[in-house]
Amino acid sequence: MLEHLDLNALIVSYGYWAIFIGCLLEGETVLILSGMAAHQGTLQMLHVIGWATLGGILGDQLLFWTGRYFGARLLPKLKRHQSAIERVEGMIHRYPTHSVFAVRFLYGMRLVGPIVIGASGLAPLRYTLINVLSAAIWATLFVSAGYWTGEALQHFLGDLKPYRLLIFLAVVAIVTLAALVLYLRGRHKASRRCSR
Repeated sequence: MLEHLDLNALIVSYGYWAIFIGCLLEGETVLILSGMAAHQGTLQMLHVIGWATLGGILGDQLLFWTGRYFGARLLPKLKRHQSAIERVEGMIHRYPTHSVFAVRFLYGMRLVGPIVIGASGLAPLRYTLINVLSAAIWATLFVSAGYWTGEALQHFLGDLKPYRLLIFLAVVAIVTLAALVLYLRGRHKASRRCSR
């Protein structure tokens, strides 16, 4: 049965749905891998960017409305995310427009940020317009990074098909390591603030 499994057909059939679902919440790893798939011709670059943008917009809109209606009750329960919540609250009061745009690009803020912004009372239309622009730029940047990574790897390795699993695991490992480093730095800064 495995010899009849066509990986390209699976990626083409389900790749765009996987991108959309992956970008509802986080998505950077999905976007880099999708950009590499676009470089290989398995997925269409503009379709990847479009589905990623749509997933990013919808995910953040859902979180924004969750914050708008349930933020006052929900945010105090997110004790693990208190330092991120405080950072976003500080940003939203000083720079409301920039905060909506930047939250998508800041590690640890992507999920909690839109909830805090929704709870802050920012006008929904203003949030939506900035969110659409932010999602489009985010998707374009990360998909392009994946595309050019594929270009560089092909330059060094030639045909990438035999290396697909290895590349996938390497991208996941690099993104996980970067997230872990940023998380540990954030915890270290929070513990230093608490000890003062």
